[in-house]
Amino acid sequence: MYDSAPPLSPRTLLKMTRPGFLAITVVGCLLGIAIAAACGYGPSPGTALATVVLASLAHAAGNVLNDYHDALNGADAANTSGIHPFTGGARLIQERVVTARQTRELFRLLAVLLLGFGLLLAVRSNGWVLVLGAAGLLLLWAYSAPPLALMTRGLGELVVAAVWSLVVMGADAVQRGTLFIIPAVTSVSYGLLVANILLINGLPDAASDAQVGKRTLAVLLGPRGAALAYLLIGTLAHTWLGAGVWLFYQPEPALWGLLSAPLTLAAAVLVWCRAGTPQALRPAIVLTILAALVHGLGMAAGFWSLHRG
Repeated sequence: MYDSAPPLSPRTLLKMTRPGFLAITVVGCLLGIAIAAACGYGPSPGTALATVVLASLAHAAGNVLNDYHDALNGADAANTSGIHPFTGGARLIQERVVTARQTRELFRLLAVLLLGFGLLLAVRSNGWVLVLGAAGLLLLWAYSAPPLALMTRGLGELVVAAVWSLVVMGADAVQRGTLFIIPAVTSVSYGLLVANILLINGLPDAASDAQVGKRTLAVLLGPRGAALAYLLIGTLAHTWLGAGVWLFYQPEPALWGLLSAPLTLAAAVLVWCRAGTPQALRPAIVLTILAALVHGLGMAAGFWSLHRG
């Protein structure tokens, strides 16, 4: 499949990782670091930076692996209605800029780097880095790769919510030295809003995914069902944050994360109105990404306001 391509330039290698989406992981790390700081742990600049770099490498590896398997199963080749750059993958394999083999080799390189840097960070901080990192990588592999390929079974959103919850918990654990209830509770709402990004991105790709037998949640639920699921996930995320503060699992400044609620609501209205014409969903996709980023940054700012350096 696409056997020949010129040597890879640094710019092409960067494009293969879909760097525009890595901001989601950076914000998740900042949230975890802010939670630890609010509790009196750090931040240690060196380990904080290493955490951001390591988590971003893991996200990049997951993107590359996903493109590789979507090339093998034919989903990206069949996709002629994606909304680039948000859906349909990086499309570098389909445009013959790179080969599937080169994509696989890049994933292997990133996996080796992750293992090496992960061990170094564990030595500098604590063993929870390896536990949470291994769990995250296992989920990223299970998301894309056979025999599980959970993205094809309507479980992709659940996997994504879990992975980005682990990002928040891991960033906190690096500073704190152990797991704790506050980052675990706080991470849920962020993970849910990141899951909504995957859900809405699946709508423009639903026709091609169904064509190759890829049963994503958007395919399984249909346009109206996916729109309803989007609203329910967004509502649950913001309700979870409010309940966490009400039950004293999170401090009141964490409510700054509710600044994302209008963005999610506006996107939900657009998804409901345009789910049947997915090519019109670009504004809703942008709002969904912004909602996740604003939610994470809002909560991070709230926690950081409690930090007394």
